[in-house]
Amino acid sequence: MTDTAASRISFRRLALLLGGLAMFGPFSIDTIFPAFPAIGAQLGADKVEIQQTISAYLVAYALMSLVHGPLSDAIGRKRVIIAGLVVFTFASIGCALSQDLPTLLAFRALQGLSSGVGLIVGRAVIRDVLHGEAAQRLMSQVSMIFGIAPAIAPIIGGWILGWSAWPVIFWFLAAFSVLLLVVTWFGLPETHAKEARLPLRAGSLVRDYVSIFANPRFQRLAAASAFNFAALWLFIASAPAFVVDHLGLGESDFGWFFVPMIGGMVSGSFVSGRTAGRISGERLVRYGFIASAIAMLLNFAYTLLVDEPTVPWAVIPISLNAFGIALVFPIVTLAILDMYPRQRGSASSLQAFTSLVLNALIAGVLSPLISAHVPWMVAVATLFLLLAFSFWTWERRVSQPLQATVSEAETVPGETL
Repeated sequence: MTDTAASRISFRRLALLLGGLAMFGPFSIDTIFPAFPAIGAQLGADKVEIQQTISAYLVAYALMSLVHGPLSDAIGRKRVIIAGLVVFTFASIGCALSQDLPTLLAFRALQGLSSGVGLIVGRAVIRDVLHGEAAQRLMSQVSMIFGIAPAIAPIIGGWILGWSAWPVIFWFLAAFSVLLLVVTWFGLPETHAKEARLPLRAGSLVRDYVSIFANPRFQRLAAASAFNFAALWLFIASAPAFVVDHLGLGESDFGWFFVPMIGGMVSGSFVSGRTAGRISGERLVRYGFIASAIAMLLNFAYTLLVDEPTVPWAVIPISLNAFGIALVFPIVTLAILDMYPRQRGSASSLQAFTSLVLNALIAGVLSPLISAHVPWMVAVATLFLLLAFSFWTWERRVSQPLQATVSEAETVPGETL
């Protein structure tokens, strides 16, 4: 980040702005959860078909995530973010005006193509600006702000349905995108200097991606991050069935599920930021996995002891799992970004792609199959956690400590710390 750019924005303002940019992705998913029955009734679609509004979004998000990062490496972070916000605004308007399911799915896919800029490019911005403990603190603060989105999004969706029809939810998303566009235009400096930018050539891009993806250390870290979050995402993707069918709550009661879950995530992000430099990254990740393991044991015990899950007991283990995930995520993400200083955008994109492909499969295939049975959901979530811990343990056995650093001039694609 240049001195001029650094002088134009404070740490706190940057955290708020990047957190807001990261929020509109989750908003696109969770705000429409309460509207599933209304959308299905109006468009003549069943539950499985409506679930594809999430899958279409995530598949497009995953595919385009491979482009956002390298594009920002080549032309700058700010331009890519602004372009994504413009496309997202028009896609949201298209969703609001949709009169049939295929049209809605098409515009949901367009939303997915654009909404990743805030989260993916934002991670690269953080690493452009700061290093080490300061980067961990900023990443944690952004995660705290970002974590609020899934909690308030379905509540906002329920409120909107209380006084209007489901298309207004997409008009709300369009307005939110315009607000972010204005704030970004005037409030975000360019953090990727022209002299540091890379040429955008298809051949080089493919070679870089192959080099990064073929790196065993990247594979281990990306898998640990993806499977760790998948243990929570399974419940998020199944929220309409879990909240309405299993917990017996109404369409405006999604807060009973999302508020405790996000409370755990925000708390974990807060702890991660406050302990940066005081507790090693390895210990913090270990504590995160311990918290998630305890959460899974509690969830299993509660599921086996009761006939029907109820609030708040059914969501307490989910909240604890979210807390553990929030401890793990900043450490693993920064470790990935530090592997490729010259291609932070590409590394961020490929990490996001790995997680998003898994999330899309969970939302579109796995969740519809098992969301009718809570014990199955708990069992699969536990399997995801075990896979994440296995990849992390493998990584720690064969790699150097996370505190190890290397100068940017000494790092090339394919190398690790």
